[in-house]
Amino acid sequence: MDFDLILAGGGLANGLIALRLAALRPDLRVAIVEAGATLGGNHTWSSFGGDIDAAAHDWTAPLMAHRWDDYAVRFPTRSRSLAAGYGSVTSTRLDAAVRAALPQGCVLTGCAIVALDATSVTLADGTRLRAAAVIDGRGQGPTKALDLRWQKFVGVEFDLTAGHGLSGPIIMDACVPQLDGYRFVYTLPLAPRRVLIEDTYYSDGAALAPDALRARLRHYAAAQGWAVAAEGREEAGVLPIALGGDIEALWAEGEAGVPRVGLRAALFHPTTGYSFPDAVRTAELVAGLADLSAPALYAALRHHSLSTWRARGFYRMLNKMLFIAADPDQRYKVLQRFYGLDAALIGRFYAGRSTLADKLRILSGKPPVPVGRAVSALLFSGNRQA
Repeated sequence: MDFDLILAGGGLANGLIALRLAALRPDLRVAIVEAGATLGGNHTWSSFGGDIDAAAHDWTAPLMAHRWDDYAVRFPTRSRSLAAGYGSVTSTRLDAAVRAALPQGCVLTGCAIVALDATSVTLADGTRLRAAAVIDGRGQGPTKALDLRWQKFVGVEFDLTAGHGLSGPIIMDACVPQLDGYRFVYTLPLAPRRVLIEDTYYSDGAALAPDALRARLRHYAAAQGWAVAAEGREEAGVLPIALGGDIEALWAEGEAGVPRVGLRAALFHPTTGYSFPDAVRTAELVAGLADLSAPALYAALRHHSLSTWRARGFYRMLNKMLFIAADPDQRYKVLQRFYGLDAALIGRFYAGRSTLADKLRILSGKPPVPVGRAVSALLFSGNRQA
């Protein structure tokens, strides 16, 4: 064997697994193989302070490029600031941390994988690497098993001529024209005169129009009274939002017996698309296994994926209300109503830990969508992928 474990794909989930194993199991020979030039690509992953426990905060802290004590939301009839921690991990920090943690020769970037099985990966140049196990973390793959919609965005870092005046992020500003589904603008204040602004859509289709979105970002910055001195790094993404599906069928697709993590295992919050908390928990799970053979990893990660999916049916039900019951230009009203609820309830929602009382409270009162269409949405069990 060339390694004890090969992590196929250098994204967030496998990057965190590499870091946790390096810290807790340094005797293992772990390799991470990524087609791109760097690990993590060009991304920012954010999470709320309550999404992970204190121990996880400790070991992920070096990855956090930015932290804030509060965040805000803006809707046509509701604006609110919430005193909840929020932080962002950058791909630059992830790449640096993994390279520092793994021995030389164990971070293989610029290496496209053309085939893999439970104990080997084959690279584009014909090289075959063998290990006791391979974990597939190559991101969202094509699937017929899940009913997905999309959260898509283009973000640009803007250097401003003067201070932006923000104390924390604006994670949703829906006071913008509603286009291509539920549209909002997401803003992270990175420095006194620098902001990352993302034009974001909860959409039925995955197609992006980057030029149009860049123009909307510039218009938004101007509308906030921010004069732009320069435009910097740009990032884009298309994240899955789950309405339903068959999680066992997902695992039956693709390479037999290969353990999976991250988006490839449907480990993301169904409604928000956030994946950092799930990636943290998966890394802790893998590092805590006594047996890291392919069969043991497959059984543990498949069980984790299935149990997580089944525990989150409530969020997929709410997604049906958002995407099926609400007209696209009225979807914002669902979130506008949600943000009128108790702050602790909102925090548990984002963490994926809603209580029965939370769920009843979210569903109580006058629905923000037509009742008949809400009932039809709840009964919908198809798989209408765009």
